Amino acid sequence: MSRIGKKPVAIPSGVTAKIEGRTLSVKGPKGTLTMGLSDEVTYDLEDGQISVQPINDSKKSRSFWGMQRTLVANLMEGVTDGYTKVLEISGVGYRASSQGKKLKLQLGFSHDVDLDVPEGLEVKTPDQTTVEISGVDKQSVGQFAAEIRRWRKPEPYKGKGIKYRGEYIFRKEGKKK
Repeated sequence: MSRIGKKPVAIPSGVTAKIEGRTLSVKGPKGTLTMGLSDEVTYDLEDGQISVQPINDSKKSRSFWGMQRTLVANLMEGVTDGYTKVLEISGVGYRASSQGKKLKLQLGFSHDVDLDVPEGLEVKTPDQTTVEISGVDKQSVGQFAAEIRRWRKPEPYKGKGIKYRGEYIFRKEGKKK
């Protein structure tokens, strides 16, 4: 039995959810999200909550059960609160600046890195070494943060690079003489 899958997902006030065919659409104060539903589980929308149950006792159905429930919960949280990832840039001369739908990174390359901000996301740079990515879709926020981080991963000797806020960088000792 899935401990996560057994719990129904509550629909917060101000949020409407509809199941049409194999699609779940959720509308809330922050926006609208849709998700394709899996054939391995059933979805019941009743009494202000969505419950997810496997269609049979097969291993595949049970493995989809908890994941699908979590994806539905992520939709609810996204349209009510939204998601935010904060990246911190450390290193001499490393900077970030956002201009409209563009993010400009100076990361020690011979050229600046210009990234287009995907639709539905908002990027802010409160200072030159902090990038805040926010949006309603958890997957797209995390994906864009990972794409930014991929340009300069933190290195273990000096800790230079782009890291998530709260991430611990394991530091190595330098070469002995």
